[in-house]
Amino acid sequence: MRISTSLAVAAAAFAATSFVQADDAAVLREASDRAAIEALMWKYVRALDSMDPDAYAAVFTEDGTFRSGSTQHSGRASIKGMVADLKKGRDERAAAGNPGAPMYHVIANHTITFTGPNSARYDSYWMTVFGAAGRETPPRVAAAGRGVDELVRVNGQWLIKNRDVAPQ
Repeated sequence: MRISTSLAVAAAAFAATSFVQADDAAVLREASDRAAIEALMWKYVRALDSMDPDAYAAVFTEDGTFRSGSTQHSGRASIKGMVADLKKGRDERAAAGNPGAPMYHVIANHTITFTGPNSARYDSYWMTVFGAAGRETPPRVAAAGRGVDELVRVNGQWLIKNRDVAPQ
């Protein structure tokens, strides 16, 4: 009887340890995923602010979508073209003697909701801020809104599947 009781206690202790280790692994994975998603969104804003079409397109899946109201760009080539067009316009204004102020995209008050082991939803508020362009031109908020992103893990890397910066 004493051996049976001892075995039962040992089995319960082992099961509890295994549960805690499994739970710890899940917590660590979620923390790692959250950090990776935050890094992804940092890459997103830096690529946009520096107008780097390749880096911007790289944060989206191959079939990713960017949507703002009725405007939609689908696929990396179209998304890359969107930023290339913005860069071209900025460069043309600068060449004509009208350089633009530095641009900053600010994402705030975000929340990440995991919808599956390889998918998440990223809700946030955003602002597009133009920095000072000299003493006479103070910084200004050009636009603000709410964003809803569908994110997926592809080959171990978190990417944007759908970004909607003007959801209904």
